[in-house]
Amino acid sequence: MDSHYFSAQPSGPETRKPLRTVLAGLERTLVTSSGIFSSDSIDKGTRILLAEAPDPVGARMLDIGCGWGPLALTMALKAPDAEVIAIDVNERALALTAENAKLLGLGKVLVQRPEEVDADATFDTIWSNPPIRVGKDELHALLLKWLPRLSPAGSAWLVVQKNLGADSLQKWIADQLGDGFAVSRTATSKSFRIIRVERPTA
Repeated sequence: MDSHYFSAQPSGPETRKPLRTVLAGLERTLVTSSGIFSSDSIDKGTRILLAEAPDPVGARMLDIGCGWGPLALTMALKAPDAEVIAIDVNERALALTAENAKLLGLGKVLVQRPEEVDADATFDTIWSNPPIRVGKDELHALLLKWLPRLSPAGSAWLVVQKNLGADSLQKWIADQLGDGFAVSRTATSKSFRIIRVERPTA
């Protein structure tokens, strides 16, 4: 996996192309591009998360590392009244997610750089295939920035490859977040773990 996926401005020219894929049970025609994560399809980890996570609930939702938008778009399709915030550091990915939301008529998808998100916003549902390969320090900082912003009774669903440290990451999240959160593994599929983080009501 190339590091430019994690750059604000990917290297190389942008080559846009159509993408036909199934989201929320129906085939959709979207647009994708070079220089983003899994540009040709829904990657295996994201596909497993979409299969294993329950339907999203709540008024505001977050997709951490949106790519061309499969998680954010699915949340918006399944919860059309919710505001879905899609974040990424990759400007090309942000533009694609915004364009794909428009193609699907999803007017409540808000595409933002991480620093643009309202500092007081909390989230009822978070979905993410987190960028493990950015390095442990950056990954930890990313998760500690967003997971504590779950609203009471909110839940986050993360998909992580077992051989890339899913079990140790689960333990680290539980240790860092402390008693105010419940962290568990809900599924294992094709060498991926699904980690659930819940913030119980007081």
